Amino acid sequence: MTAGDSLASDQVVQIKGLNKSFSGNLALRGVDLTVSRGEFLTVFGPNGAGTTTLLRILATITRPSAGRIWVSGLEAGKDSTEIRRRVGYVPHQTLLYDDLTAYENLRFYGRMYDVPDLESRLQALAERMGLTSQLHRLVRTLSRGIQQRFSIVRALLHDPSILLLDEPETGLDQQASAMMVEMLDAGAKTVIMTSHRLENSLELADRAVILASGRITYDAPKSSLDKATFAGVYARYSEMK
Repeated sequence: MTAGDSLASDQVVQIKGLNKSFSGNLALRGVDLTVSRGEFLTVFGPNGAGTTTLLRILATITRPSAGRIWVSGLEAGKDSTEIRRRVGYVPHQTLLYDDLTAYENLRFYGRMYDVPDLESRLQALAERMGLTSQLHRLVRTLSRGIQQRFSIVRALLHDPSILLLDEPETGLDQQASAMMVEMLDAGAKTVIMTSHRLENSLELADRAVILASGRITYDAPKSSLDKATFAGVYARYSEMK
């Protein structure tokens, strides 16, 4: 039996001994982490903590330097194509092509993932994010906030079971952030989100992790915390070297 086979039935992500180095500098150092089915995990960390690197590795965009990762029982590096079909990823960059319309971008991604009833799925998600009137504009003419909304639609288009959100509220106004939260609440998915905004992001989470200097320095269910206590914990652990 492999380590992936031995995952508990409710664990959809497992990371063991994850290291990632860039030009000899360790961005992630011995990260061990499990995420249960349907859990909303928020990974907090200051700039340079390794949060973006962690999500890029889970999305199979970046290769780890050491360690093993399983997503829905599939091992990264061996089953990466199938993992991508199960994961929706919202990075800092929107992954949209500037010289195509938003609609053309979504059609491209939808066809790449063989999304059934693509037209109706695309239109429904665009409407829920308040984007119907923007669909046929070139991406390069759209504001950063509107592009971010389309990036969220793109990530949800193939109905993934796991969402990886790298500071998804970047560029979103209050109304768009509320729309995004509503869509996440309705989806009943496993969510791993990075953030350095304590108040709103802690509210969404079932569990909070602090990543500092490439290490997990804190991991606890939100039910054991209040905002003031967690703010103090975050300040203390995020200063660790």
